[in-house]
Amino acid sequence: MRAGFRMILEAAGDIAVIGEAADGAQALDAVARLRPDVVFMDVQMPGMDGLEATRRIVAEPSNTSAVVVVTTFDRDDYLFQALQAGASGFLLKNAGPEELTAAVRVAAAGDALLAPEVTRRVIERFAGAGEEPAPTASAPTASPPTPAASAADHGLTDREAEVLRLLARALSNAEIARELFIGDATVKTHVSNILIKLGARDRVAAVVFAHRNGLA
Repeated sequence: MRAGFRMILEAAGDIAVIGEAADGAQALDAVARLRPDVVFMDVQMPGMDGLEATRRIVAEPSNTSAVVVVTTFDRDDYLFQALQAGASGFLLKNAGPEELTAAVRVAAAGDALLAPEVTRRVIERFAGAGEEPAPTASAPTASPPTPAASAADHGLTDREAEVLRLLARALSNAEIARELFIGDATVKTHVSNILIKLGARDRVAAVVFAHRNGLA
């Protein structure tokens, strides 16, 4: 699988694969040494699994790497735990070459890889809209949703609240721009302001916040 990913990514021309790891412990060491822009992280690995490795990478204050979890479509519990761990997005193992290269570029640009067919249902479960999976030793139970509050209570303008609601629908910047009849650069500015005001690490965290606080 790793060899296939490497071949596809390096063929893109603008992407360099600078390291590989066979398990979570090796991944931590590689990230600390190589400081990659993007990490593709599997879930099921020997020793330390990808969920714990993601949690440790994200928790490291000096970390600047975006972690994209590579998983299968039918494991909501893994996706749920990866979101808790701080993953910036999800990629299906059967993704084609174009999806793989797009995932790297999106994550490297600081955007979240929010595939609607995967992420919407996971975020809704994380936010308390459905039954949560049983906790594991490495994944604590999520706290219950907080009471709904207005966007203004969180310092958001009306336009920023609109953008956040569209983010929660898993729309890209370009799709949000078309929906609101504004420029892509303006959307990027609004998204940046939303992340700052909500104290969110990335778009995924902002969307989770929106669902948990009744802003979506």
